[in-house]
Amino acid sequence: MDTELWTYRSDMLAQTENIFGFSVEATDGGIGQIDEASRETGAGFIVVDTGPWIFGKKVMIPAGAITDVDLDDQRVYLNLTKEQVKNSPLLDADTPMDDDYRRQLGTYYESIYPPR
Repeated sequence: MDTELWTYRSDMLAQTENIFGFSVEATDGGIGQIDEASRETGAGFIVVDTGPWIFGKKVMIPAGAITDVDLDDQRVYLNLTKEQVKNSPLLDADTPMDDDYRRQLGTYYESIYPPR
C-alpha cells in the first residue's frame, strides 16, 4: 500500500482534526459531506456521503487526494473529478474497511491520481 496516498499533507494536518460534516468539493463541483475521517498515520482517509448525487453512495477517499481545507467555509477540496469519485469502489455497511479494501481502493486511486 502506498502510504503517501493515505497520508495528509503535513501543512494541512492540523486543519483536518475536526472536519466531520464539512462539504467536499471535487475539481468540478460539490460531491457531498464528510461522514467519517481517519487521521491514522499512513492510512488516513475521509468517507464522503454523496447523498442524492449518486444515490446515497458512500465513498472512501485517501487523505492524499485532499488539496485544501477551508475552515471558515467548512469545505474540503480534492484533486479528483466527480466522475473519478463516482467510479470509485463501493463502500457500504457490509464493506470491511480492512487492508484488502484499502489495497483495492489504493489500486483504483493510484491508477487515476499521480503521487504528489
